[in-house]
Amino acid sequence: MSTDRMATDRTATDHVTEELVVPALYEGYPGLAFGGYVAGVLAGRTPPGTVRVDFRAAIRVGVPVRFGELPDGGAALTDDAGNVLAGARPAAALDLDVPSAPTWDEAVAATAAYRAAPPSGVADGSVDCFGCGDRAPDRGLRQHCAPVPGRDVVAAAWAPHPAFDDGSGALRPDLAWAALDCPSAAPGIHFGGLRKGAVTASLTGTMLRPMAVGEDHITYAWLIAESGRKHEMGVAAVTASGELCAVGSALWVDPR
Repeated sequence: MSTDRMATDRTATDHVTEELVVPALYEGYPGLAFGGYVAGVLAGRTPPGTVRVDFRAAIRVGVPVRFGELPDGGAALTDDAGNVLAGARPAAALDLDVPSAPTWDEAVAATAAYRAAPPSGVADGSVDCFGCGDRAPDRGLRQHCAPVPGRDVVAAAWAPHPAFDDGSGALRPDLAWAALDCPSAAPGIHFGGLRKGAVTASLTGTMLRPMAVGEDHITYAWLIAESGRKHEMGVAAVTASGELCAVGSALWVDPR
């Protein structure tokens, strides 16, 4: 996380508190930290395996928040008063019925359809999201998802930019988590009743293999269930040839 500014504070008892300031680069909704990035940061402080991240309150870009621990040993980000803003903990292995991946050509066609008629917030530039905004490739993931004709899945064709290399030729682990966030909303938009302004309430994921920078990948997602304001979606990232890199489930909640 070399692009993040970390700080430490020492109290009179010599206790060290780490802080995180989310750079403006990792913005989701205007002024707010992108949830997938926050999830990746916290997952990096949790034992390897399946991790669930719960979002309890918004985290603003450019505003210091503190790292802490949950009562069960999970990792958290808190405000100055110790209120948990987001928390991560190990989770049971995901029990998902993962659909077969779209082909590369299907994903390319879906992304082209998105870019030909982008959603209003993206089209008018009012939303400049790190995950799905129309940014330069070295400033965002460009997860431009649209439905795959004849299937109940959405897909995006993309390639992680070398600017996000972890130093070994792979996409940084925190940004691998980020790649699962925005696509998980799209099935609720296209196949369900997800409303404008919905937010990620939780994201559970398992990273299975690194995503190589500069190489083609597909992210795709599907609707699992809806109940009132809650929408559950599944999401996966694969190589262009269909090798599974990451899988997750997300709970999105409509605004009141």
